[in-house]
Amino acid sequence: MGGEREIEGGMEKEKERQRETERDRERERGGGGGGQREGGRRETPQGENGNVSDVEVVETKPVLTPLEPMLPPTFSLSEIKNKQRRHQMFMKLKQDKRKQKMQVKKTRKKEREALGDKAPPKEVPKTIENQRVYDETTVDPDDEEVAFDEGTDEFSSYFNKLTNPKVLITTSDRPRGRTVRFCEQLATVIPDAHVYYRRGLALKRVIPQCVSRGFTYLMVINEDRKMPNGLVLCHLPDGPTAHFKVSSVRLRKEMKRRGKEPTEHTPEVILNNFSTRLGHGIGRMFAALFPHDPQFVGRQVATFHNQRDFVFFRFHRYIFKNEKRAGIQELGPRFTLKLRSLQKGTFDSKFGEYEWVLKRHEVDACRRKFVL
Repeated sequence: MGGEREIEGGMEKEKERQRETERDRERERGGGGGGQREGGRRETPQGENGNVSDVEVVETKPVLTPLEPMLPPTFSLSEIKNKQRRHQMFMKLKQDKRKQKMQVKKTRKKEREALGDKAPPKEVPKTIENQRVYDETTVDPDDEEVAFDEGTDEFSSYFNKLTNPKVLITTSDRPRGRTVRFCEQLATVIPDAHVYYRRGLALKRVIPQCVSRGFTYLMVINEDRKMPNGLVLCHLPDGPTAHFKVSSVRLRKEMKRRGKEPTEHTPEVILNNFSTRLGHGIGRMFAALFPHDPQFVGRQVATFHNQRDFVFFRFHRYIFKNEKRAGIQELGPRFTLKLRSLQKGTFDSKFGEYEWVLKRHEVDACRRKFVL
């Protein structure tokens, strides 16, 4: 009998341990578990003999937990496996963003109209150009040193109308048709320009012949894979020589809504954004290609626009519609130049002295630093 009682007591203890474990788990889950209930009661554990030893009734207040906000599930469009559904959701999201942007824009416009003169000034968007790192060589128009250099450099005679430019345009050996057409169209843009073929002659032999015949510039168009990819511009007879990379070449036939063939009138020249000493010299080098007495009757303009060290060339014809508006029509060709090096004197690949050479690791270190 005593052994059976011991077995029953051990079983009751084991059951009580299981009850306590379940109560602890319920407390961890719901904060009350089986021990605390709304207006309920708490019972004491049973004794060893299986009888209830004591019952204690405790009034408890219900525990209220704050309701957490239910947010929609967040997911990315890449999780949608269906391609059409994914594209549809992307277009809808894009359209909603556009509508929100337009609504904000209209609201700001109404506020500015309501405030009138008291409206705050418009915010200037941040761009790479207006966040440009200041260059110590930036040219000041009122600087006496810059004015003295301009009066004594190689191009001063052109600006004083003492020398008329005469340009020889040639190519690399065995040029293809696209490069030849590009040279012919350049000759129609630059007054008094002549196209000659190299015939295997080295530039060191071409330069003395150009000087003896009165040419002031030598322009060499290089090509790679039947496409123009380089331009060497050599000022005669004493230099300097600039080497450019050529890209984005568009001939006249490849341009939409182009105008008629350009006339023989001397065009006007526009130079934009050449602000440093190096850029100032490159700009004067381009300006010396054209005579400095433009014929306004032709209404033709050659533009060299520098932006982020890329020089964009455009050739237009304009017409005045009224006192405030003018229409332009591009004549072509168009191309983009990137300066690679500037050499003192005429072209000399072995013993030439370079004023500036493009170094990729220095230029790419900061995107907001420009040299022209």
